[in-house]
Amino acid sequence: MNTPSENDALVVFTPSGKRGHFPLGTPLLDCARRLGVDIDSVCGGRGICGRCKVSHPKGHFDKFAITSQPENLTPLSENENRYDAKKGLAPDHRLSCSAKLQGDVVIDVPPESQVHRQLVRKRAEAREIKIDPAIHLYFLSVTEPDMHDPRGDFERLQAALAEQWELTEISAIDLPVLGQLQKALRAGQWQVTVAVDHDTTIMAIWPGFHDAIYGIAIDVGSTTVAAHLCDLATGEVLASEGVMNPQIRFGEDLMSRVSYIMMNPGGDQEMTTVIRGALDNLASGLSKSAGIPLSSILSLTLVGNPVMHHLLLGIDPIELGGAPFALSSGSAQSIWARDLELNRLIPNGRVYILPCIAGHVGADAAAVVLSEGPHLRDEISLICDVGTNAEIILGNNRRLLAASSPTGPAFEGAQISCGQRAAPGAIERVRIDPQTLEPRFKIIGSDLWSDEDGFSQVALETGITGICGSGVIEVIAEMFLSGLLLSDGTINGQKSSLTERIQAEGRTFSYLLHSGDVTITVTQNDIRAIQLAKAALYAGARLLMDHMEIERVDRIVLAGAFGSHIDVKYAMVLGMIPDCDLSKVSSAGNAAGTGARIALLNKQSRSEIETIVHGITKIETAVEPRFQEHFVEAMAFPHKTQPYPELSKVVALPETTQVIMSGTDKPKRRRRWKS
Repeated sequence: MNTPSENDALVVFTPSGKRGHFPLGTPLLDCARRLGVDIDSVCGGRGICGRCKVSHPKGHFDKFAITSQPENLTPLSENENRYDAKKGLAPDHRLSCSAKLQGDVVIDVPPESQVHRQLVRKRAEAREIKIDPAIHLYFLSVTEPDMHDPRGDFERLQAALAEQWELTEISAIDLPVLGQLQKALRAGQWQVTVAVDHDTTIMAIWPGFHDAIYGIAIDVGSTTVAAHLCDLATGEVLASEGVMNPQIRFGEDLMSRVSYIMMNPGGDQEMTTVIRGALDNLASGLSKSAGIPLSSILSLTLVGNPVMHHLLLGIDPIELGGAPFALSSGSAQSIWARDLELNRLIPNGRVYILPCIAGHVGADAAAVVLSEGPHLRDEISLICDVGTNAEIILGNNRRLLAASSPTGPAFEGAQISCGQRAAPGAIERVRIDPQTLEPRFKIIGSDLWSDEDGFSQVALETGITGICGSGVIEVIAEMFLSGLLLSDGTINGQKSSLTERIQAEGRTFSYLLHSGDVTITVTQNDIRAIQLAKAALYAGARLLMDHMEIERVDRIVLAGAFGSHIDVKYAMVLGMIPDCDLSKVSSAGNAAGTGARIALLNKQSRSEIETIVHGITKIETAVEPRFQEHFVEAMAFPHKTQPYPELSKVVALPETTQVIMSGTDKPKRRRRWKS
């Protein structure tokens, strides 16, 4: 700033603290821009959008040595009065594009008026999302053509963007938008709003003023597809929806789908068509729920495992079905929505697909890293995205390792005699009295325990239909803690003298959890299936710890839909994860979906995750000799040789017994895929 004159006034912006002297009569928005203060504006200072609202606190500010009075700004302008009449302007608030300096002032920029406002995810391990999407709106006036100016409408539009918004790198316009350009300019009487991608490409245009665009973040799982519709200006989630992946009819797990493609030429095209159709339908449902037009949805971010990634892109995934599990490309992809035949969803929109880490560790795992931020911490994090194929990340801001481990579908209720997916009527919580050995439980759809008054009436509405993954984990852990289950995984038949719930089944025993219209028991085979799954998960984590040359981790995060419903104490009792301070073990919910949302709302995060992925070391469990050793020892509850001192502080663990493992109990290495 030049040396202030007597015709200059001092303006201080909070919370940034930036200050400067400007000539009297200077609009506050101009002051802010020259000082680099973060104030939003779509209309370019025309008093239309209201995005540049600021507050003008009054009084003497010792910190700044300023007395800030109402008369130090010009009175409400015609634009402000018009905006106040239409949308309301709170007391002490002004439009910074209209209010002009008349004296020294302190100006507060509220979060909703900041371009790069912070959006905080509401959970314990929340991190801030800086709202800076790849696509921004700009309202501008374009000079009309005349006989003395031979430039085309696009060239005059480029000039207006450079003059009014200092966007000098506009080099392209999407062809369909170019076809709409002349009609839009004339319909808007030479005023239009344009959407610009990465400040270089015009991708949408509206006559007159348009102030809202949206995006959708989607986690494409092999079983379910979850989507969140977001306002790109505020980061607000306006609607969320989930649907079953229609590819299930080709096979419940990913390897079954790859096998279908091998056996049925053109099967990959069928799967590509149905998943793209599902995305179109999902977007239509979200737009109706939020009450916004599909034409205003301009951005889409996608994450998924490698098979989903390839099928979305129309790439045959057969090479992922066998060693060396080669990706066609693991790089991030930024493409037009119409190239994915998402014409109904966002015909002029852009799709960003996060990078894959390796052939068995996909873009969904990369999104988990982006969400949970292990690369930003000094402490060592272990992150397990638990599914049919567990994806495991270990490390900190110095080094990250990744692996996948073939856990199989047991955690989700498959391969369990009374197992089912999480749905109303499924048992999801279990407690067993260590004295009477009697169980009590909760079902999905009710907050009551089975021994509480009113439970029977509630259960009539849904029935008691089976047991889902979290219920399986808890009942087996409770059986172990109550002595019904030995540490080698054998149901203790000697307890049959104490309870009728232990029932003989040939040479083994089972535990009766519930009798009724549907009898629900836990069999020896059920326990063996969980042992195989949890041993594979632990062995994968332990293998990464070997490569990091560490014996303990500082924190553990269980991610994924299943991980969000597990009681972390019971996960550790079973030995699914290494010993750790239980206060440092948490569930992250759909962290992959959160990572997709971060990439939707912040374009810098895309470069961040692409860089991070290049630096992640992939450990292939299939060729690691120690994986099998770790697997065998992890068959015990919680482990054959590893102590659990942190867990022992909160749980009285039974004594370890000899692990019994048949020659057929080996991890199924190639059925590695997440559902």
